[in-house]
Amino acid sequence: MSQYHDHGYKQLYSFPEMVKDLLTGFVDQDWVSQLDFSTLEKLNGSYVTDDLRSRSDDVIWRVKFQDQWLYVYLLLEFQSTVDKFMAVRMLTYVGLLYQDLIKSKQLPENEKLPPVMPIVLYNGNRPWNAAKSISELLQSVPASLQAFQPQQKYWLIDEGRYSATELEKVENLTAAIIRAELADGQEQLAKVAANLNVWLVRPEQDNLRRAIKEWLLSLIKNRMPEIKVDELRNLTEIKTMLARDWSEKWITQGKAEGKAEGKAEGEAKGKAEGEAILLNKLLTKRFGKLPKWANNKLSKASVEQLEHWSESIFDAETLEHFFE
Repeated sequence: MSQYHDHGYKQLYSFPEMVKDLLTGFVDQDWVSQLDFSTLEKLNGSYVTDDLRSRSDDVIWRVKFQDQWLYVYLLLEFQSTVDKFMAVRMLTYVGLLYQDLIKSKQLPENEKLPPVMPIVLYNGNRPWNAAKSISELLQSVPASLQAFQPQQKYWLIDEGRYSATELEKVENLTAAIIRAELADGQEQLAKVAANLNVWLVRPEQDNLRRAIKEWLLSLIKNRMPEIKVDELRNLTEIKTMLARDWSEKWITQGKAEGKAEGKAEGEAKGKAEGEAILLNKLLTKRFGKLPKWANNKLSKASVEQLEHWSESIFDAETLEHFFE
């Protein structure tokens, strides 16, 4: 498990907004709409398995549901291999949670055990193929004996199985984190940073904004060690750095291609024409094939206008917005 996953995810899901977006965006259950997210409350404490290893990396919250507490057990799973017996582990952890609630006298007045929603957030490269219910792991038994067997399911969020298109459709913090995880280059990371910079603007989000910034910096260091990020102070600077670095690579490539094309075709392109060609490539990569009106604007623009447009390519949500 890499360091930014081990510590970073635990930090991120220590914020109620992250937990809310996890539930509303990735748990497709009708009861989620009945949760009172203003009551989200994080549980402190660790649970110990039968081999005495602490489960301090798991995150446990509770939230009001129909005038009672619902506990959300979020297990962060970033191992390289899939745990075939995850359902057994989750059965143990939920049992330990119940024991702790009993010992600490946190049960309601009727002393009934509260409902628990177990969630596994998985980040491995391999698709998750383990049983999601303990019943799938049990041998066949007679119906009369079946009633005495344990029952436990968990909800799986397998990050690698979501497409970029799915994730970009919603303004969701957890979706943005997964988009960053799945990003295959600086352009996509710059877009995620730009979105987060717009979404996290309220003063009460300061701590969350700093935590996400630190997590993004750790991810960049891990994936792109050639990029110097130590001096970046906020999401705006991260977005600007990624966009600039990515654009510079395209500019270098574009100049090389232009030089090769000029040599092959025997014609010299003017500076404005070269800038327009480069910006056309950047916009096509961002928004797809450009319509005729967009190409006309590029061909008629001055060098100054083209350079100004290049600086704001990641700030625009649509092609029309970009040219405005």
